[in-house]
Amino acid sequence: QVRLVESGGGLVQAGGSLRLSCAASGKIFNAYNMAWYRQAPGKQRELVARITSGGSTDYADSVKGRFTISRDNAKKMVFLQMNTLKPEDTAVYYCNAFLGGDYWGTGTLVTVSS
Repeated sequence: QVRLVESGGGLVQAGGSLRLSCAASGKIFNAYNMAWYRQAPGKQRELVARITSGGSTDYADSVKGRFTISRDNAKKMVFLQMNTLKPEDTAVYYCNAFLGGDYWGTGTLVTVSS
């Protein structure tokens, strides 16, 4: 079992930056593949970025070059650095852990004003 708690969301102007954090419980955090998803109003949840247990990363085309995912296994945390934010980045952002099954946090709201 993994419990995930996101933080760092808020209101920011277009062009600004935010850093999301996800704190995880569990004894084998470093074995999990981790990801950030987002869900905008009226839209389906979509993958934003993911990082494997080995540290490989990949990103949605819409955020490449602007967002960076990272993890700190010692602290059992995952981060999403979001730069050059756009109004279309407005969404609830969810932390996800996967190892044989999916675990989700409750989300943190990011609102980007134009």
